[in-house]
Amino acid sequence: MMNTPSADILIIGGGMAGLTAALYALRAGKSALILEKETFGGQITSSPRVDNFPGIPAVSGNQLTDALLSQALDLGAEIELEEIVSLRKENDLFIADTGKKQFTGKAVIIASGAKHRPLGVEREDQLVGHGISYCALCDGAFHKGQDVAVIGGGNSASQAAVFLSDLCKSVTVIQLFDHFTCDQKELDAMQARSNIRLLPSRKVTALLGDSHLTGLELTHPETGEKSSLPMDGLFVCIGRMADNEPFRDLITLNEQGFIVAGEDCRTNVPGIFVAGDCRVKTVRQLTTAAADGSVAAVAACSYVDQM
Repeated sequence: MMNTPSADILIIGGGMAGLTAALYALRAGKSALILEKETFGGQITSSPRVDNFPGIPAVSGNQLTDALLSQALDLGAEIELEEIVSLRKENDLFIADTGKKQFTGKAVIIASGAKHRPLGVEREDQLVGHGISYCALCDGAFHKGQDVAVIGGGNSASQAAVFLSDLCKSVTVIQLFDHFTCDQKELDAMQARSNIRLLPSRKVTALLGDSHLTGLELTHPETGEKSSLPMDGLFVCIGRMADNEPFRDLITLNEQGFIVAGEDCRTNVPGIFVAGDCRVKTVRQLTTAAADGSVAAVAACSYVDQM
């Protein structure tokens, strides 16, 4: 393994959490190797405008993460575009394996992120940022005074609907099933709002509009009856998908596949830390990802110092 690239800290994932972790590790005098399988910056790179990052009133997701990546590189971060398929420990080193290549580190920070579960409707990707969003807290203000829809029947959808009802002219909550699966108190909260309309037994089968969303085609799942619904914005709240399968045999995941760790970002395995959306948590925002990255890096540096 003499030719295996190594660092004090391996960081799996190059989004906000991973890049922040690298920044803190490097400033503490540790070497950091960031392993990213797709795009440095993560999901936020697809957002044309970020208005809720402290100190930066308006910036694109690309600009924000490009600046952070440059900052980490200037401090000496190493980066590799590689997908890790397994992680194990041998003696005092962790080995991250791609199947063809291996990387070693004294400590590991997993910042693999989580993906919003998509609707799976044609042109969905094209309209993200142009009427379609997966985060009411992030993008709700862009639809102030407008008519919007929320897709989903669980707690995240109901909470998004109530939040949006304070900003938007109207909120239509669309659910595939004939009932809503959120807690009763969440359902009561929606029903108490005069500008929230509940629309069960409907499936979004087409997105209307060319360069920007203008409406939805809805289909009744049992009768097949179709209808169109004019709409200025669509918030998809049907869950998130974790990307932690490569680590399942080594660290503890919950039933949904998210890594179990507290606010100290420590997993059940000493030397492995976790940061960002891939861990069990209630708030998933850029700011919480950055916070996790700093906490995990400080803990990882302490672990390395004690080896």
